[in-house]
Amino acid sequence: MGKMIAFCGLVCTECPAFIATQEDDREGLKRVAAQWSQQFNASIAPEACICDGCLAFEGRLSSYCHVCEIRACGIKRDVQNCAYCDDYPCQELEKFFAFAPDAKATLEGIRQSL
Repeated sequence: MGKMIAFCGLVCTECPAFIATQEDDREGLKRVAAQWSQQFNASIAPEACICDGCLAFEGRLSSYCHVCEIRACGIKRDVQNCAYCDDYPCQELEKFFAFAPDAKATLEGIRQSL
């Protein structure tokens, strides 16, 4: 499988939740849930981490994918990811990039190749 790049620029195929899901690794999902619970100061269950990637429309999605404004916007605008959007970078992405600079680098790389 090649890289799956989310709308926001995160690489789904490198995400520990995606990897654990694809490997059917229950212990891996528990570790991800514990890490994210601590990182985001929230109670996250392993089941909430099950994910086939945010570009999956018929697969399993983590609980956050269902409320992600960036994902919803990308779907609405029918773009491969936000690098392809005429409004790149929007205010929502700029806020996200403060938290995930690697995602910005990924999208910037894609934009340069367009």
